[in-house]
Amino acid sequence: MKLFVYHTPESTPTDCTPDCAVVIDVLRATTTIATALAAGAEAVQAFSELDHLFAASEAWPAPKRLRAGERGGAKVEGCDLGNSPLDYTRDVVLGKRLFLSTTNGTRALQRVAAAPAVIAAAQINRDATVNYLQQHQPAVVWLVGSGWQGGYSLEDTACAGAIAAPLLVAGSMEAGNDEVIAAISLYQQWQGQLVALYHHASHGQRLLRLNCEADLDYCAQTDTLDVLPIQQEPGVSQLDSAVLA
Repeated sequence: MKLFVYHTPESTPTDCTPDCAVVIDVLRATTTIATALAAGAEAVQAFSELDHLFAASEAWPAPKRLRAGERGGAKVEGCDLGNSPLDYTRDVVLGKRLFLSTTNGTRALQRVAAAPAVIAAAQINRDATVNYLQQHQPAVVWLVGSGWQGGYSLEDTACAGAIAAPLLVAGSMEAGNDEVIAAISLYQQWQGQLVALYHHASHGQRLLRLNCEADLDYCAQTDTLDVLPIQQEPGVSQLDSAVLA
């Protein structure tokens, strides 16, 4: 298994696709997707553009849908929810399809939608992600950080390192680029202080200005959800049945 880390969706190759793409947006899209599905959402359908979200969601029965939109960290007007994972409780999402568009994470999911396997990963479901990769051994894996509007994000790279580190120790993978080793090093330096790292990160500071400190605390938790959101059709993530079993 050869791993590559890409800090942003824009930095991924355009002339090929991996056997498995692992999309990471710790603050907060992939954390929210994992949380929503663990709480009983039927599926999460991701959109890079808000107008596409509103158009697609109109075709879904209103009692069975939730529109979730975030731009710049804040909830989008006209949506039921923003992008705080703390809002995705069982009584809110159970049995509903989530139509989601965020500043960065859903754009990354769209970028790699053509890959045979697309996973949404975060710190909270890191172990489920690692177990899937160890079990299936895809030949080429991209760990794709969502970044912030095309730029590098500390928290996504640290999470990529958290996924890659146990695979390296197990001898399950080889590094396809130097970014893999850099990501592992970042994670190993900060693994006991992820909340502090998020406070240093530019998007973490942005969320702090929006009074979202509790979100940072939640997103920094590791291996708290044994769920694996995996693409079932382009743009639509549901729980991996193998993990549920």
